[in-house]
This record gives sequence, C-alpha cells and structure tokens, in this order.
Amino acid sequence: MTTQPDSGSLIHVYGSDRVIHRGLMQLVLMSILAMAMMAISAINVALPSIESSLGASNSQVQWMLAGYALVYGMVLVPAGRVGDVLGRSSVFMVGLAVFALGSLGCAVAQDPIWLNAMRIAQGVGAGIASPQVNGAIVQYFNGLARAKAFAMFGLVVSVSVAVAPSITGVLINWLGAETGWRASFFWNVPIGVTALVAGIRWLPFETERHRRAQRATGTLASHRIDLDPLGMVLLTGSVLCTMMPFMIKTLASFGLLLVAGVLGFTWVRWERAHKARGGEPMVDLSLFAHRSFTNGVLVSGVQFLGATSIFTVLALYVQSGLGVSAIVSGLLGLPNAAASAWASLWAGHRVLNNGRRIVAWAFVPHLAGIAGTMMIAHFVESGDLDALWLAVPLVLSGIGVGAINSANQTLALSDIPVEMGGTSGAVKQVAERMGTAVGNAMISGTLFAGTAAAGWALGFQLAFGLIGVVLLVAAVLAVLDLRMLGPGTATNTWVPARSNDLEP
Repeated sequence: MTTQPDSGSLIHVYGSDRVIHRGLMQLVLMSILAMAMMAISAINVALPSIESSLGASNSQVQWMLAGYALVYGMVLVPAGRVGDVLGRSSVFMVGLAVFALGSLGCAVAQDPIWLNAMRIAQGVGAGIASPQVNGAIVQYFNGLARAKAFAMFGLVVSVSVAVAPSITGVLINWLGAETGWRASFFWNVPIGVTALVAGIRWLPFETERHRRAQRATGTLASHRIDLDPLGMVLLTGSVLCTMMPFMIKTLASFGLLLVAGVLGFTWVRWERAHKARGGEPMVDLSLFAHRSFTNGVLVSGVQFLGATSIFTVLALYVQSGLGVSAIVSGLLGLPNAAASAWASLWAGHRVLNNGRRIVAWAFVPHLAGIAGTMMIAHFVESGDLDALWLAVPLVLSGIGVGAINSANQTLALSDIPVEMGGTSGAVKQVAERMGTAVGNAMISGTLFAGTAAAGWALGFQLAFGLIGVVLLVAAVLAVLDLRMLGPGTATNTWVPARSNDLEP
C-alpha cells in the first residue's frame, strides 16, 4: 500500500495523520545532493592549501580526490536497493548523518591519512543517501510536478559543482589558507544537522510505518526480505575494479579492468538466475528494457565523461599556469552556475513535450562554450585579456549543461516503476560517477602531458579539445535518442503503485 499524491502540494502519509508538503520534503532531499556534488569540486581549489598545511604527498593528494568518488560510486546501487525495500526516508537519514560526520572529520583532520579516511566516510554517506532522492521523487511526484522536481535535481547538480570552488576560494581568501580549507568541509556540518532535524518532520517514512504495522499485526514474518547480497558484492566489485585503474593510473592497475569485466558478466548471469529462481535481484535487468532509461543513462554517462572535468582543468590552469589566486579561480564558475540554474528550470517546464529535443539542442551552446573558452584562453595567455574573461563563454556551457541534466533526468526515469525508483536512479548515478572517474583521469592526463611537452597553454587547449570531442559524442547519442523515441515523454499521469509495492 502506498500514499497517493493529493491535489496541490500536500500528501497524506499511509498509516498516519501526518500531512507532508512536497516542497519541504524536496528541500530536505536536495540538501545531500548539493553537499555531495559540492564535495566533488570544492576540493579542487583547496588542494594546494591542504597539501601545504598537512604536508601531503602526491599520492595522498590524489586519494583525496579519488577516494571520495570511488566509494560514492561503489555504494550507490546497493543503497538504492536497500532504500527501495526497507524505506527510503530512514536510509536517507543514515546517509546524511554519515556524510555530516565525515565532513566534521575532514575539517579537524591533522594528517593526510585521517583526511583521506574521512573523505571515504563522506563518500559512503553520499552514496547511501543520493539514490533515495531519485526514489522519493519517482514515488511522490507525478506529471509536470515530477518534471519540475527533476529540474530542481538537475539545477542542484549543475549549480553545486560550479559554485563550490567559488565558495572555497572566498573562504581561503577570507580566513587564510589553513582555516579556509577546513571551513570548506565544515560548512556541511550545520547544513547536515539542520537537514536531519528537518527530515524527522518533513520526510514521510512511509515504508517504515507500513513495516511497523505489519510487525504489530504479526504479518511481517511471512515476508522474506531479499536484498540479494551476492549481487551487491559482484556489482560493487565490478564498479571498484572499473574505477580504480583510472584513479591509481599505473600500468599494472589497468589489469583490474579484466577483473571488472569478469565480475560484471558474473553479476548479470547471477541476477538473471536469481530472478528465475523466484528471488528479488538487486537490479532487475528488465530495467534496461525501458529504452528511455537506457538511452538516458548513455547520454548522461558520456556527458559526465567530459563535462565534469571542465572546472578541474580550469582551476589547475588558472592557478598553476597563470598564477591566479584561489578566489579568482573560484569566481570563474559563478556566471556558469547562474546560467545553469536558469536553464534547468526552463527545461523542466518543457520536458514533457520537448525533452529530447531540448537535450539534443542544448549541446550546441555547451560545445560553443568549450570552443569559446579555448579561444579566450589564447588572448589571456598573450596578456590581451584578464583571466576573468574565461567566465564569459562558460555561461554558454552553463546553459547547455543545465538544460541537459534537468531534461535528461526526467526522461531517463519517466517510465520506471515506483518500486524501482531508488535502484534505477542509483544505476544512472553509477554511470555518471564512472564517467567522471574515467574522464578526470583521461582529461587531466592530457592536460599534464601537454603541459610537460610545451607548457600550460598547450596542455589546456588539448584538455579542453578532448572535452569537446567527448561532448560531441554525447550530442550524437542525444540525437539518436531523439530520433528513436521522439521529442518528449508520454508520462503525463501518475500510475499508483500496487498494494504490495512497499512490502518486502
């Protein structure tokens, strides 16, 4: 049995007299998404200060970036499955608490080993909580309201990644290098605590209430909970072995890709066999029969392969290559964030009828922004323009990425059943995290190779050129998706879950 949305913004929770406001619930849900995304990009600006403060080695600095992303990607799908079965609200709260504690640990770290351990804790918390956001939106929002909710999802992702370096730069400039980098982690603590308190009041905890009701009536024991632990181990191992080589970056480590392939193949065979025997697989592979989902995952995975490296490359180039301060480096992302926010909301209001057309055409300004940044960088190098001019063409990229993330999120999950909401969102995020890991390694490697050969100017041009090529591939995939499935989505009505959807 499940709660059905009421008209307007209110929903009545099953088994309770509580009334939940969707807007307030969404505010709580977006808190972890914002912090998780900011944790990816904020550290780029803080790394020089951290390295100096803690005396970190190059490998330790590398793991400050890689450890978070690696664990985040590993935890997503198992956490999505647990939330779908045991209750998304409770699992979300656990993840949020772990992330906040990890952030506090980072802020007070006195050596690189402790900081890396706490970054891993942040990644665990983010990976636990993030899939619950997708699942809750699929469950409690319908039609245009769902499209707007996913528009906000896309807005938060785009803006958080872009604005975090600016905030970190301001903190370091204002508080000094030592206190500033610590503050860039500590800001998550009051936000996390506030979200935890608000979550107690504004999250529905519906599945949990249903399970308590079953326990009270003695019917819970008749239902076997199947979390598919072997499936979790196999997929987690495959994700780990896929992402690890691109973070370690040694020749021997790429042998793990063979292990990843074997584990992935074994996982697929196990999931099919487990379902055939009457079990409940962690990921029901029929999920990929939804072409809207499969195509959306492909587009976003390739887009993340290129786009998420933009501000990493930019921060390295302007700080190390041009000698620009951390605050100026951070400020370069603000216009991009504002443009992305506007485009996310604009696309969210139009996605139902024209979503795929929006995604395909949004790659035009995205690519134009990359080309424009490369051109402006040439004049910055020659001294004809100030480094702040690099922010101007990135406004176009902000428009593109905001519209793409917003519309694609809605399209990819438009046909997904409610009971698969968390798992499907987690699968999509895993593709994005893997794209981010591979892209960062590939594009930063290109940057450093070009820099070693002929200086920062060539390295930057080669890295941004590679970003453009990757985005062009994503654009082709978006056009193919448009031709295959048409411009919009037919999901304009909410289909209520079956009466046993919330039963384990």
